[in-house]
Amino acid sequence: MCQLLAMSSRQPAALDFSFTGFAQRSTEHGDGWGIALHNGSDCQLYTDALACSNSALAQQFRARPIKARNVIAHIRKATQGRVSLENSHPFTRRLWGQTWSFAHNGDLKLFRPRAGLYAPWGDTDSELAFCHILSELALRYEHRPPRHQLYATLQMLATAIAEYGSFNFLLSNGELLFAYCSTELHLVQRQYPFAQAQLVDCDLSIDFSQHNQPDDCMTVIATRPLTSNEAWQPFAQGELKLFVQGEEVGAQPVRQQEWDLQICA
Repeated sequence: MCQLLAMSSRQPAALDFSFTGFAQRSTEHGDGWGIALHNGSDCQLYTDALACSNSALAQQFRARPIKARNVIAHIRKATQGRVSLENSHPFTRRLWGQTWSFAHNGDLKLFRPRAGLYAPWGDTDSELAFCHILSELALRYEHRPPRHQLYATLQMLATAIAEYGSFNFLLSNGELLFAYCSTELHLVQRQYPFAQAQLVDCDLSIDFSQHNQPDDCMTVIATRPLTSNEAWQPFAQGELKLFVQGEEVGAQPVRQQEWDLQICA
């Protein structure tokens, strides 16, 4: 299976520490990698068909990390589809005037949805699922619906797709970050008072109190915990979580004024 990594942050933040540990897992997941970095309406996408450990692009990213509010990263172990650039996650598409990024960990057997408004460029089950989700959203809503309505629709779509196999995924438009757990996913929230963290996959630690301000807040999501001394929380199977500016938010409706402020943030 592939490996997922994501971050939602109140302020633009670099993911270089977590990404360093995450990249070590490419020895077992060497069929490509990618990262999508969202800052508001701007999305920068970097993908490579090489293993992250052998990728000059990945080395360049680690040397010069880019700060972002929402990040989705992926290292691939191919189950369906060729090892090629077009099959490297994350995938991106435009919907409602925004760029959405998506990455998937799992294997969807016999998943053959009806043709929709979006079509895959590659030949993975992952991109097919992404295109199906966006097609269904576009058919249901001419404009982006309120947050709680979007959450409910994504929960319904994710549950239906997960009937075809394992379907852990990350989805973001730069303002909202959705994370769905079919089999395995974990999160940790980092906020004041910041502490030291030690990576599981390599001998590297960091004191976050030296790099963050008291009002900073971020949530990091990964397939498996990346650090050994932080309180990573597992998702429940079938659980969809939504994160805004580094914090998990519920699926309940929000006041229109609050929604407008989030759109303009």
